Amino acid sequence: MSKERAKRGILPPAQEQIEKFEKVVEEGNYYGAQQLYKSITARYVAAQRYPEALDILESGACIQLKHGQVTCGAELASLFVETLVKGKFPYNDETLVRVRKIYKQFPKIPVPQQLGDLDDDMQRLSETLGTAKTCVEGCSSFLKAAIKWSAEFGAPRAGAPEIHVMLANYMYFESPEVDMVRVAQHFVRGNNPKEFAFTLVHFMGKCYPGEDDVAIARAVLMYLALGNLRDANVLMDEIKMQVEAKQLEFPKSDLMQFINFLLETMLRDAIPIFNMLRSNFKSSLDREPSFHELLDEIAEKFYGVRRRNPLQGMGMFGEIFKMMGGD
Repeated sequence: MSKERAKRGILPPAQEQIEKFEKVVEEGNYYGAQQLYKSITARYVAAQRYPEALDILESGACIQLKHGQVTCGAELASLFVETLVKGKFPYNDETLVRVRKIYKQFPKIPVPQQLGDLDDDMQRLSETLGTAKTCVEGCSSFLKAAIKWSAEFGAPRAGAPEIHVMLANYMYFESPEVDMVRVAQHFVRGNNPKEFAFTLVHFMGKCYPGEDDVAIARAVLMYLALGNLRDANVLMDEIKMQVEAKQLEFPKSDLMQFINFLLETMLRDAIPIFNMLRSNFKSSLDREPSFHELLDEIAEKFYGVRRRNPLQGMGMFGEIFKMMGGD
């Protein structure tokens, strides 16, 4: 037997390790179990027994998260992705199911909506917000690593659209302080504009006045800036349908009028009309400077109007396009 085969032979089947480590977790020895998961899977990886290492890490991440051990679970989840990379596992439905299984184990921390004046209420709120932040950071780190892996091993250049949707959902519904720009960044790289519409309608019900139409406009413009006219239209149609079904009021503003006109214009080769709309609705677009940046990108995508220095001076959105791999 070769030295390599001998090395592999000393490691038992993964299921034996999984059952043993799960007992350690069930006994409440989370730290001890974490050290076992990390040290033993490192040996499987060293022996190039990647499938078994993945089985152990997936099990460990899920059971630690199930027991509320977010830091431990997130660490094993990240090691799971590292092993996908080391083993050069391709992006496919089977692996995506495993990523989703881990993702679904990340806790959802309910934040109290009403507080009393007592110090202990504030203390509980502080602890809850801290826990929620830890969950979002851990889940985001795991999913961003998974997006990077998928982009390298068979997914679209910007990464698996399904994982982008997972990340967008978790960031929106679980973050103590929601950043709608970042949420939109991942949704527009996803493959589910109807789910994005649901999130925006939910946001309409809790945002400050004047934020709802800006969020909708931003979403449409970000889709268009990526050349995705289809999903931009699906998003708007779905928002209107959901608003009507829930008997809510769709935002009535010049900005929404601009978006409706813009979507009609994008169906034809009409750069003069595009420019006229930008001019006539300038005061509405000035509500968020990034709108002008996105429209410059749209003009280049659909009409070939090149900017002197693409992405230069675009600030936050320039960085977003770089991260998104926009072309």
